[in-house]
Amino acid sequence: VVALALALSSVALENGLARTPPMGWMSWERFRCNIDCQADPRNCISEQLFFEMADRLAEDGWRELGYEYINIDDCWSAKQRDAAGQLVPDPERFPSGIKALADYVHARGLKLGIYGDLGIFTCGGYPGTMLEHVKQDAQTFAAWGVDMLKLDGCYSSAEEQAKGYPEMARALNATGHPIVYSCSWPAYQGGLPPKVNYTILAEICNLWRNYDDIQDSWDSVLSIVDWFFTNQDVLQPAAGPGHWNDPDMLIIGNFGLSYEQSRSQMALWTVMAAPLLMSTDLRTISPSAKEILQNRLMIQINQDPLGIQGRRIIKEKSHIEVFLRPLSQAASALVFFSRRTDMPFRYTTSLAKLHFPEDAVYEVQDVYIGKIIGALKTADNFSVIINPSGVVMWYLRPMTLLGQ
Repeated sequence: VVALALALSSVALENGLARTPPMGWMSWERFRCNIDCQADPRNCISEQLFFEMADRLAEDGWRELGYEYINIDDCWSAKQRDAAGQLVPDPERFPSGIKALADYVHARGLKLGIYGDLGIFTCGGYPGTMLEHVKQDAQTFAAWGVDMLKLDGCYSSAEEQAKGYPEMARALNATGHPIVYSCSWPAYQGGLPPKVNYTILAEICNLWRNYDDIQDSWDSVLSIVDWFFTNQDVLQPAAGPGHWNDPDMLIIGNFGLSYEQSRSQMALWTVMAAPLLMSTDLRTISPSAKEILQNRLMIQINQDPLGIQGRRIIKEKSHIEVFLRPLSQAASALVFFSRRTDMPFRYTTSLAKLHFPEDAVYEVQDVYIGKIIGALKTADNFSVIINPSGVVMWYLRPMTLLGQ
């Protein structure tokens, strides 16, 4: 049975999609399940919100940087399926229908994502996708022109999930319309072996939620970072082109993070090769938050074609942590992260101490400041000054290779 399941699942996800981590915008963290369009028309889950965010992605420099998905989360549908058993959008909040929204998004060079739940109900209490609806819902999404599906796991058993998640992968593939498949499966099974088999998962889903939902707080970001890097030996090998760990949305531009913490989330998500799905109000985003999210070098590192997830390589007693992500062309990204809460900290080390090859010479670029340091030898000691709950991030290229 296992061999058969494996054979089936390896057929399931040869969809050639998400070769680099998906980038875009998602409604959930910032706008949740706000359906009160009478009292709060500007911020409720309605086609208007998605039309406006699509305009922002297309017009404010996001799309050119790779932020291309505009993703609807929970609470978009009517409370019942129609007479034919089909999912339908709420007629008051999505009067034009999802197909029209997809057309609008596509006309702006963007892609549309939607949300479903493998279970009786979605987490917000809307109609779920029971096993008998898997094929029908996949066909519905494809007919609407949807480009990505996040399939949640509320109100279903472990058995139903083990059956339904691979089944949806096959159903999406069978539509012939390319749909990136984001699974919440591992998050509902605790995220770790033996309950979660990442080898099988990578053959079924393009990305998957491993852990808790992100909330608008630094505590939440830290709890996610802790879980991902504590379990990096299991998680890191599971990621690669076409299949990514998803630590959840970027909350930069909202209310819970300071400037330093916002820079830290961006850097740590980039080192994790995480999808960059913003959940913030792009109509009112501050220039400083926008600058972090639109950092070109950061995005280039996140989207590195090798698709290797980074690791935490050092945890100091001084509450400084160092993360390393290998990149193509023998380059790498280093993040120096401070968990201190007192004052800027001067951290001194060398590339040799960080296990870089002996006798190599690197050109180093500070990802946030842009400043270039030339000819740093592996043996040279250097210092970085890291602000409390902040990061210093470096992009390193071997200079011997540059000279060739």
